[in-house]
Amino acid sequence: MFDRILIANRGEIACRVIATCRKMGIETVAVHSDADAGARHVAMADRAVRIGPAAVADSYLRGDRIIAAALGTGAQAIHPGYGFLSENPDFVEAVAAAGLAFIGPPAAAIRAMGLKDAAKALMERAGVPVVPGYHGPDQDPAHLAAEAARIGYPVLIKARAGGGGKGMRLVEDPGAFAESLASAQREGQASFGDPAVLVERYVTAPRHVEIQVFADGHGHVIHLFERDCSLQRRHQKVIEEAPAPGMTPAVRAAMGRAATEAARAIGYVGAGTVEFIADGARGLREDGFWFMEMNTRLQVEHPVTEAITGLDLVELQIRVAAGAPLPVTQDSLAIDGHAVEARLYAEDAARGFLPATGRLSTLAFPPGAAFARGPLRIDAGVAEGDEITPWYDPMIAKVIAHGPDRATALARLHRALSATRVAGSVTNLGFLAALTRHEGFRAGAVDTGLIARDIDALAAAPPPPPEARLAAALVLSGLATPPDAADPWSAARGYRHWGPAAVSVALRRGAEDETMVLQLDGARVVFGGASYAVAAGPDRISLTRDGLTRHLAIAASPRLCPNIPAGGVAPPPRAVTVFEGGQAWHWQRPDPLARAAAAGAGGNEIRAPMPGLVTRLLAGAGQQVAAGEALMVLEAMKMEHMLRAPRDGRIARLGVAEGQQVADGDLLAVLEDAGDAGDAGDAGGADG
Repeated sequence: MFDRILIANRGEIACRVIATCRKMGIETVAVHSDADAGARHVAMADRAVRIGPAAVADSYLRGDRIIAAALGTGAQAIHPGYGFLSENPDFVEAVAAAGLAFIGPPAAAIRAMGLKDAAKALMERAGVPVVPGYHGPDQDPAHLAAEAARIGYPVLIKARAGGGGKGMRLVEDPGAFAESLASAQREGQASFGDPAVLVERYVTAPRHVEIQVFADGHGHVIHLFERDCSLQRRHQKVIEEAPAPGMTPAVRAAMGRAATEAARAIGYVGAGTVEFIADGARGLREDGFWFMEMNTRLQVEHPVTEAITGLDLVELQIRVAAGAPLPVTQDSLAIDGHAVEARLYAEDAARGFLPATGRLSTLAFPPGAAFARGPLRIDAGVAEGDEITPWYDPMIAKVIAHGPDRATALARLHRALSATRVAGSVTNLGFLAALTRHEGFRAGAVDTGLIARDIDALAAAPPPPPEARLAAALVLSGLATPPDAADPWSAARGYRHWGPAAVSVALRRGAEDETMVLQLDGARVVFGGASYAVAAGPDRISLTRDGLTRHLAIAASPRLCPNIPAGGVAPPPRAVTVFEGGQAWHWQRPDPLARAAAAGAGGNEIRAPMPGLVTRLLAGAGQQVAAGEALMVLEAMKMEHMLRAPRDGRIARLGVAEGQQVADGDLLAVLEDAGDAGDAGDAGGADG
């Protein structure tokens, strides 16, 4: 067994591997970029080594530096996690050449499955059913368009390398094929260094069902049942569960046989996932699923498999890499209950799931296990106070619920999401909570199109209830500061000897300002015609009306201070977030100067919707553009986002150049009416 392991990754998966190593008595070495010097995985590890600046190409993708860090710290093995170098066969060979063990499959197996076109051809020869499509070498756009027409629309264009939804485009009509192909090729090149694609038939009611396989170096290959990953946005998974709803023993056995045969065909060793697309229109059937790809690594959603099997997959990976045989057989495995995982991201569901950034001023979860099996499990790679940067995947945490049946697991997940509090960045928390209430999902009627069909309802943020607005007004006015135990009068800030008093409170939520009038009547507050008794704490306000108490979690910035020095007066917070039922509403005290500046600004500015890199400019200064016309491509978190003209007009000025890094809100371009004279004389320059 290994004494010391280096984890060639970051964030949640690095923390996850460290947790199992601690349990096994194995020392760990973390690697980090400059942006991650204070990251949670660095703090958890026994040792840490800097490997470069923030950009992944200069740090987490530098295999030479990672191997040098392992040798320099006396590590005997490298665990790659997922993403980055986990499926890079050249890195695996370099690890072996350095005399280190790679905790994963051999390089030959990764190569066999690393390119989707070659993998599908191999699976066809092994007798595994594959989706009809074109997997050939001819990458001429005209040829690919002809193949798409032969296959029949809709089709999926998929980068042949990598995964995670990157380089994947759904094309529903021939007119959109060329632009989608170019975009998929660029994203494939940026993410995997390979622009080649394949084209496949798009199953109109698809379900994404995958089989977890495990193999050791002694010829044993087993599967650990299935996971359903059909709830996706932008071809990326949102909620995963095990077992799959509607799965029958016969279909499970057929998928398990196909998956283990796929693993045997390439001499697989370690943990891997064989992904199938199933036709959900007629339910899961033995003749209704096809091989998509094999992920030759651990998956993000592996905790749901751990929950229903009782196995620690990371521990199995380590033991198998050390030469031990699998401790379980296929016949000894059984499914225990049901598990569901939700991925909590810093992203804006209402704006097409654009990734977000920000410092997590508040991050609190309900009590649960961390990186370990339990009714509620929280796997987080960040902590309160950490920053979500534009450099890496914006995942905050995975919330996993386990129960004796699917209904119980879903109820536990919903309650956990409702009790989670995040402030400092936009998140998909409210979207996830809404998804757990979706009737179709709760009934098990899932397919990959569910989210897209109901996105308006799922992503819509409900307006704050009156009690949330009242809580915000109390906090931002300073009336909700917890009383000082040494000063009994501090508990009666609203008291007036001559009767009720009115207080006006100015609030801003988003771009909207409002003024609320609170009537203070002794220890009670009258608002909206209702009278409330108020009790405040550092992170909660309780409002009691007609004998019913409503507890609202809050996060104030700066935090509410319960102990003000004698004679001192604490200024009211600048901003507050109020939480309830998985929703978060943010208010701040308006800045009159900022409001005046905004009133004088024009409405023709196009600004960056997120931090990112401008990879292509598709329109130039002085050019006439139509509404919806592509203006530029912004790359954020290794995903491409096409920015389009909001209306007809003329580009008066560009504010960026190709290759420029921009922050959220940076000026990209100025659009004017087509007839305006403008100031195009110097419009070709970038003022960034």
